Amino acid sequence: MRAAWGRASLTRVRGRVRRPVRGRWRLLGRLVQAAGRGDAVSRHELLSVRGHSVAWLFPLLMLVAIAAIDVATGAFHIVSWTVLVPGVAAAICGVRATAVFAVAAVAVYVLADTTWQHRDQTGLPGLILVSLGGAIAVVAAGVRVGGERRMLHMRDIAETTRRTVLRPIPEGWGGLDHAAVYLSSDSEARVGGDFYDIQPGPHGTRVLVGDVQGKGLGAVETAAALLGTFREAAYHEADLATVAERLEVRIRRHRGHTAALGRADGDRFATAVLIGFLPDRPDVVEAVVFGHEPPLAAGPGGVRYLPVTGGLPLGMGDLVPGPPAPPVTRHTLAPEETLLVVTDGVTEARDAEGRFYRHADDVARAVTADASNAAPSRLVALVRDGTLRHCRGRLSDDTTVFAVRRRPGPAYG
Repeated sequence: MRAAWGRASLTRVRGRVRRPVRGRWRLLGRLVQAAGRGDAVSRHELLSVRGHSVAWLFPLLMLVAIAAIDVATGAFHIVSWTVLVPGVAAAICGVRATAVFAVAAVAVYVLADTTWQHRDQTGLPGLILVSLGGAIAVVAAGVRVGGERRMLHMRDIAETTRRTVLRPIPEGWGGLDHAAVYLSSDSEARVGGDFYDIQPGPHGTRVLVGDVQGKGLGAVETAAALLGTFREAAYHEADLATVAERLEVRIRRHRGHTAALGRADGDRFATAVLIGFLPDRPDVVEAVVFGHEPPLAAGPGGVRYLPVTGGLPLGMGDLVPGPPAPPVTRHTLAPEETLLVVTDGVTEARDAEGRFYRHADDVARAVTADASNAAPSRLVALVRDGTLRHCRGRLSDDTTVFAVRRRPGPAYG
């Protein structure tokens, strides 16, 4: 993780997302990609028409084609290819459909043996081969279907975890317009160490965006611990500095707990940006930066980094004397300025030549061309697409893009 310190100018500014297969091979390519990932959901969607599975069409057409070619040409080797039909069914159909095609393959073979007079070329060895291939295909289909069910169950658990850590944020929550996108560097994962949330309260609306060092369940646990503390402290505490201090104390307590359990994955830190929208000052925001990329302010007047005074990441406050949290800084924002915060999945995205992605440059060009691009949803889409394009879909780290600005009218919560 790359710590970023405050910068006031633009002098420097989740895995793998596979490229789409173009043309007539698009469907086949997507099927191969889904099969390679073991992605049952994608495969089922691709093989469905109006909610009904058409996977059985592929092995059926294959069986019909083999039989037709055999009758038309009399080539005695062609009918032996029926052994492939239940294998194809095992890859895309259910157990029952695979068993049906296994029986059908044997029936076609026997029909060729008796009606089409191939007995002298085929006979018992070929029948045993087709029968054994069908039986193996049925077993393989059973194993595949069982694995897919377990995978879907784990995906449901991961989705529940994601909604717990990265809870859905209502539109206009806390009087803010907001947009966010999370991309995992692991194509099979649904949640990682990146986190964000908005918490309205009697002392204003607070926003937290951050990135826990490392990956895996340990990073998710740390993110969940920080978010739990943020949601309570941001609501009850009057001073943003106190909220920041409680976050620092929370990550130290969490590390102590994991160490007491004898776990080696608990010694983590987190970079983060804590923002406070004041209830009585619509033109002012407060910010605390814990070793993170400073917020980028984008609006009709231009694009700039907030000149924050950065501090150490969460969990490292005890390494230096003084207060456990970085100082709170105040900044003036224009009514239509949006604050954009990204994690290092964006700032460390590299192209084929190893160059980092300069997302602020893209934002500056877009806002200069059209001021409406400063809207949170447009900014998030712009940076997301630019990141994926720059790194060719190969994310090196979990990626979060979060944009927020005050909407006209009073906050609520």
